[in-house]
Amino acid sequence: MSEPGRHRFEYCPKCRNELGERFEGGRLRPCCPGCGYVQYLNPAPGAGVVLLRGREVCLVQRRFEPKMGQWTLPTGFMEWDESIEETARREVREETGLEVELTRLFAVETGILPPDQPVIVVFYLGRERGGDLQAGDDAADAGFYSLDDLPGTIAFAAHRNVLERVRSELLNGDSK
Repeated sequence: MSEPGRHRFEYCPKCRNELGERFEGGRLRPCCPGCGYVQYLNPAPGAGVVLLRGREVCLVQRRFEPKMGQWTLPTGFMEWDESIEETARREVREETGLEVELTRLFAVETGILPPDQPVIVVFYLGRERGGDLQAGDDAADAGFYSLDDLPGTIAFAAHRNVLERVRSELLNGDSK
């Protein structure tokens, strides 16, 4: 996992005192001795969508690092003013041009976005509701690809896990 010390503040973002440490919530955490601010080192939440056309799944090719040129499900980080469902729909629209309806929660995965950002990603199953398929935002390419012949390397373990589950549970009828 990520090394939390890399992300630790040296100074309090509220009062600018040098941070110390204290036990809070069962863990030793950065804490301000002046105002009591506690820095929690939490994972970043994101959402993604599994969008199928028969045995083909929608994938996007990453335009930027990390993992530039590799492939993922349409996925991105949650903004402060949106729900996780809104995040999922927005990311599909931004990366693929497609409008989707979320049909159900499919998987929740944890991982590390290189170099060391802990993430939690909520994946939904979705259904196309409109739009025109075209790569956008941070996607270099977008398309539907056979689950038996993906276009290239899948960038992240969480996405590989979800794609394997799609193959197993949805397309082959396993009911783990």
